[in-house]
Amino acid sequence: MFFLDDIKYEALALPDRADMDDTQMQEAAQAFAQFMTERHTVRDYSDRPVNEAVIAECIRAAGTAPSGANHQPWHFVAISDLDMKARIREAAEEEEKAFYAGGAGDEWLKALEPVGTNEHKPHLTKAPWLIVIFAQRWGETKDGHRYKNYYVPESTGIASGFLLAALHHAGLVSLTHTPNPMKFLNEMCGRPASEKALMIVAVGHPSEDATVPAVAKLKKPLDEIMSVNPGPAKGENSD
Repeated sequence: MFFLDDIKYEALALPDRADMDDTQMQEAAQAFAQFMTERHTVRDYSDRPVNEAVIAECIRAAGTAPSGANHQPWHFVAISDLDMKARIREAAEEEEKAFYAGGAGDEWLKALEPVGTNEHKPHLTKAPWLIVIFAQRWGETKDGHRYKNYYVPESTGIASGFLLAALHHAGLVSLTHTPNPMKFLNEMCGRPASEKALMIVAVGHPSEDATVPAVAKLKKPLDEIMSVNPGPAKGENSD
């Protein structure tokens, strides 16, 4: 990514700055929250293709995510090749068969019942694109020096969230898939041992008869996911 000798601190004036009053901020926050409620995890895809340029821009947006020491420890492999998607599906379904045959444990399988999933993963071949997200455990400079990456799961997780939001913003639907183990993806995607597959994201347009599990619309209310510590009121002594 860089030469060690090139690393130095340089302060830049903030290049982008929002200029909203309190009302505009509230409206913007509400509009985005509403927009994200319209994002759905979809398993049923149409045959409609998706231009590679759209996928590239969504991945470009994901690459702007914050990361530990700005090392950007991620790599996205975008796959539309039919044969490769078929091989990924075959390998993933092998792992899923063991999972659903009892490897997951009774409690996990019981939790999945309302979602309606099983070992069959037709979305892996039906969706026009699969994006395999890799977390880079260590990196290498242009002059061959190996360096440590920091907060890799957290950084890659944030970038994955950016990607899902970008895909939704582009009018696409997606599905995150995490077969376990996923070591087969390194060889299939030609990625080095320094990287670990985090997830497969199926991407495309929903089919005409696409459905989602009813339970997927049940989200925890705000008071269950948010706590507020406002601190002392204005004028109060904080001692």
